[in-house]
Amino acid sequence: MNSNLIVAFEEYLSVTKALDTLTVSSYVSDLKQLEELTKKTLTKLDTTDVLKFLATFENKRTLNRKLSAINTFFHFCHLQDFTYEKIKIPMAKVPKNLPKYVNNEEILLAIQNIDRSTLMGLRDYALILFLYASGCRISEALSVERGDIIEGWLKIRFAKGEKERMVPLAPVSLEALEAYMKEQDLHSSFIWLNYRGEPLSRISAYKIVKKYLGVSPHVLRHSFASSLIIGGADLRVVQELLGHSSLETTQIYTHIQKQNLADTMHSYHPLR
Repeated sequence: MNSNLIVAFEEYLSVTKALDTLTVSSYVSDLKQLEELTKKTLTKLDTTDVLKFLATFENKRTLNRKLSAINTFFHFCHLQDFTYEKIKIPMAKVPKNLPKYVNNEEILLAIQNIDRSTLMGLRDYALILFLYASGCRISEALSVERGDIIEGWLKIRFAKGEKERMVPLAPVSLEALEAYMKEQDLHSSFIWLNYRGEPLSRISAYKIVKKYLGVSPHVLRHSFASSLIIGGADLRVVQELLGHSSLETTQIYTHIQKQNLADTMHSYHPLR
């Protein structure tokens, strides 16, 4: 693999596309796998080579993940005039899974068991409320600094696709956050820290949410969106709050709205 080309591609992903480091690393790993299996350098590949490689993956989600890396790479090469042929292979059709979510009552009941007499307990309580109140991706949440909380609003700077957004935080979340930060005597610009005063890792955040709710942090993002939809929020508002570039991505939550309407009708209509 041409190291200079890959360095340039990584810079394109990180700076121009504003992808997180985990995604960049995955894309490079997928491209190395493509080279290994085809026994060709990337710039010498054609559509047939790529299709043969993709045919080795039965799982459509895995296939699409590999394909995303390949299409992005060849788009980059075409932009830089490294390749003449513009390879663009359509994604495989994957049935949309309904997002798993936890309702408001379940979340509030679960976090009542957190011991808030300790700093770590205050942190865990505040973190779960923060994720549920903001709809943040966990990578966005862990990147939040003290100066990003502005008069009850959260400024999300490290969003996908270079899209900065502002999200209002619920008073109960702000209160929990203030109680946690008040007890911190650690000098760090980051809010979420471990017991050593270092920025909290994704694995640690996952363990915290899993411990009290039995789900991943991303489920709290789904729960945030689902709560808004059930409450009657406009889909485009939810799109803006989540930071989705396309409304199509947000439309996966409309099944929740439909189900809520159906449940209401069946409960109150005289012909139920």
